[in-house]
Amino acid sequence: MGAFFYLHNMKVISTNISLAPKSFMWNGAEEKTGIYKYPTANGLFLGKTDVKDDTVIDRKHHAGIDKACYLFPSDQYPFWRKKYPDLEWDWGMFGENLTIEGLDESKIRVGNTYRIGKALVQVSQPREPCYKLGVKFGTQNIIREFIAHNHPGTYVKIIEEGEVFAGDDLKLMEESNNPLTVQQFYELIFMKEKPQNLLKLFMENESVPQYKKDRFLKYIK
Repeated sequence: MGAFFYLHNMKVISTNISLAPKSFMWNGAEEKTGIYKYPTANGLFLGKTDVKDDTVIDRKHHAGIDKACYLFPSDQYPFWRKKYPDLEWDWGMFGENLTIEGLDESKIRVGNTYRIGKALVQVSQPREPCYKLGVKFGTQNIIREFIAHNHPGTYVKIIEEGEVFAGDDLKLMEESNNPLTVQQFYELIFMKEKPQNLLKLFMENESVPQYKKDRFLKYIK
């Protein structure tokens, strides 16, 4: 059932990239960011640790094996556009490389693998918002709102490098045997009390990055 649903219902709406860093002031100092991404007609090449030619400033928190490419649901754009009508809206608004129609974090399992264009990717972890999203939206309130809205999009690992274009379908190649969803992962991060049954799924999921598991060891009873 899951394979049928995703085979026909997830599609790349836009491929987005930041060709140059954008400077901004934060706490009295100049910083740079690659969150300002815009649609490109040329598609993207998904590499093992990042998207080719994309701007990544903070490699401690962005890019790398477990965060090589960021996907965000186009279905959530109307909610945010209504909330922030005065911003200049375009795909890539949330710093995502791939804007995906039909992406539902409550149904996608961590560890699922998908064929997107020539690339083969594996779902790894949700996106956790940082102050740079607040800078882009003009208010740090977006951080709290983004967490509460519970649709963070997802990062993916790149199993096979390759080109991806707008219009490409996401084809489910293998569904994870572990039922932990991206949304459950996201919720678990911010829960003060971590449910032990959810924590067990989290710790047993082979696709959850090890550094994340290490941070959650203290919650196991």
